[in-house]
Amino acid sequence: MLTKFFQRISGFGRAVSNFCHRIPVLREFLAWRRRHRKTTIALIFLIAHVVGALTSVRAVMQTRTPQGTIAWVVSLNTFPYVAVPAYWVFGGSKFEAYVAARRNDLAETGQATKDYAKELERLNLLTDADSVRGRLLQSLTGLPATRGNDIELLIDGAATFKSIFDGLREAKEYVLAQFYIIRDPGIGQEFKAALTACAARGVRVYLLYDDMGSSDLPDRYLRDLEAAGVTVKGFNTLNENLGRSQLNFRNHRKTVIVDGRTAWVGGINVGDEYLGKDPERGEWRDTFVRMRGPVVQSVQLTFEEDWHWAAKEVLSLNRIPEAAPGGVSREMASLPSGPADPFETCTLFHLHLINAAQKRLWIASPYFVPDEQFLSALHLAALRGVDVRVMVPETTDSALANLSGWSFVEDLSKSGIRFYRYQKGFMHQKVMLVDDETCTVGTANFDNRSFRLNFELTIAVFDRSFSGQVAQMLERDLSNSRLVGVQEVKEKGFWWHFGMRSARIMSPVQ
Repeated sequence: MLTKFFQRISGFGRAVSNFCHRIPVLREFLAWRRRHRKTTIALIFLIAHVVGALTSVRAVMQTRTPQGTIAWVVSLNTFPYVAVPAYWVFGGSKFEAYVAARRNDLAETGQATKDYAKELERLNLLTDADSVRGRLLQSLTGLPATRGNDIELLIDGAATFKSIFDGLREAKEYVLAQFYIIRDPGIGQEFKAALTACAARGVRVYLLYDDMGSSDLPDRYLRDLEAAGVTVKGFNTLNENLGRSQLNFRNHRKTVIVDGRTAWVGGINVGDEYLGKDPERGEWRDTFVRMRGPVVQSVQLTFEEDWHWAAKEVLSLNRIPEAAPGGVSREMASLPSGPADPFETCTLFHLHLINAAQKRLWIASPYFVPDEQFLSALHLAALRGVDVRVMVPETTDSALANLSGWSFVEDLSKSGIRFYRYQKGFMHQKVMLVDDETCTVGTANFDNRSFRLNFELTIAVFDRSFSGQVAQMLERDLSNSRLVGVQEVKEKGFWWHFGMRSARIMSPVQ
């Protein structure tokens, strides 16, 4: 079979060559190419390196971190043939036109945030705004921590989708849904049916997806939703008015909001793999939360900003916060973050939590690629006696992240930090536990992309009871993990270590 295939290819090549030799202009061009082949190759080589050097100047001026700058400069000057196109597609994290446009867009929706803050004060749902944490949250996001909330921990895909679908059936006014990845078959069809059913009974439904993450979603899927009355928009980071395509800023948020009263946030997308049905990944370990109370309005404001960016439309929504039913009152905050923020919101908040830890700091993330400031903060936490544990999956879908993650084992172990690799399938949750009364669940991975480039959403809970539930969940996960020692890393071969170190050098641009 292969022999016949190559014979046909070879025959086709000879036919093309014979055809070209019959045409005088093409015959002369082929003869010139043979005479000047070495010169042509040298010229292409020179041009590639000149372009790489010029692009590295742009990288020096625009890349946010010294580590990222070094990684890009080395790549652009060493392997310009690959690095230059990669930089112009994925680099330039300070894409000024994009950032300026996004900030202008946020200014147009800012009044809703101000009205929300006034209502919280009127209803006495604000927590202590004068505390260190309160001032930090207000400064970073403009969204304060609130009391009067309730939250439910949803472990894995089956529990998450059941809770969301139950909530959709109870929707009376509107549904806001946003996912990074939406796939067509399986649970994607159930999701489409649930949204269609909402629209059929007169509920307004708005669906937002990320163009990059959902690039495989067929147009037919979207047309079916629109025909059923669902309003669908892509986040559209490839805005034609911004001068050039920019694939680096992705909306990684996963959110569902019903009537401004209930919200779901976490790490799960709409796809069968999140239910453990992917034969290559096996079981899928993930975490979502369901919330009631004024924090829902904070989540809704983030969706409104994203929707306005995608659709240039201000939605008519319920904007009156109310305490969760049943008298439960947990202190919570919603922390949206993205590349247009004046500060690196996600980075600073996570650093704050690490620096605040006194007894325990447990981190679960599918991608653990910290930069030097996080490594220093983790070491300091361990050196002051904090029980620091990091849990990642045994393997990931990113070879670079997987290799670079191994490189931190030896470094972290110097201060007593323990590194675990989850064994029971693929762990995709993004959870942090600090001491006994603070935890986070959200969409942000522990890497450069989530901290600086993606639009993410983190839910912070300052409550001993709920943090206890998260602790029990993580203890079960740790029991399904293996502790990785320094000796295991040292026993790896030379080329594995070379790949590991190379991946770590590239980690700032992952």
